[in-house]
Amino acid sequence: MMVTYVPGMFSYPPENASSPSAQSSLPAPSVLLVEDDPPLRTLTARALQENGYIVRPAATAAEMWTTFEAGPIDLILLDIMLPGTSGIDLCKMIRQRSSVPIIFISARASETDRVVGLELGADDYLAKPFGTRELVARVRAVLRRGGVEERRAVPSNCAEFDGLTVDFARRQLFSRDGALIPLTGAEFDLLASFLSHPQRVIARERLIELSRSRIGESSDRSIDVLVSRLRSKLSDDQRPAPFTTVRGVGYMLNASVNRT
Repeated sequence: MMVTYVPGMFSYPPENASSPSAQSSLPAPSVLLVEDDPPLRTLTARALQENGYIVRPAATAAEMWTTFEAGPIDLILLDIMLPGTSGIDLCKMIRQRSSVPIIFISARASETDRVVGLELGADDYLAKPFGTRELVARVRAVLRRGGVEERRAVPSNCAEFDGLTVDFARRQLFSRDGALIPLTGAEFDLLASFLSHPQRVIARERLIELSRSRIGESSDRSIDVLVSRLRSKLSDDQRPAPFTTVRGVGYMLNASVNRT
């Protein structure tokens, strides 16, 4: 599908002052971008990433379902005119199993198209071509209506798991007997990622994305090293650290998390 690009498209500077990742110690909202046009998919993903969002791109319905099942998704940007299964059909199928917010993106911008999209269960409709400011504003508005932005902007100050206590405001971890466990910035961010997805297997690639602000040029090996360091610091003579290795996939925090 051909898309007409306009001057200045995706040229605005990132709004870092109010980006989700700057407001919270929790991972940024995750956006599933379903767009079959490679240039537009790349530009849209880059615009969202520069504004603090985690982007999971997909070009087809099959790729979308694989990504949808792989981990938590906070919002779906869904192109209507996809090869094979259309975005409209995908929206119907998604609504049968999930209430995740959906924003349709389409070159068809008539009032009838917008109304049909909204009646099918979409939360908003974004006409192509669009700029960064409109894209980010609509994503934020939909997430805000669903309560996602508020939950991340005002996270719980503390969490307890496996007898350990985390103070997110002070970025501190305390042992089972109340002693402070010193963590590096990268170790704390990785631990925060596990605490946001307890008892769920997280692939190494996903952990790299969730921890990208501290790890920098990360790799599978860097994640393995960080997990090993966390295991060493979180274990004691009575019990091992609550991390499970899923061979060939990633890791899981094998403990319930109680936020206070």
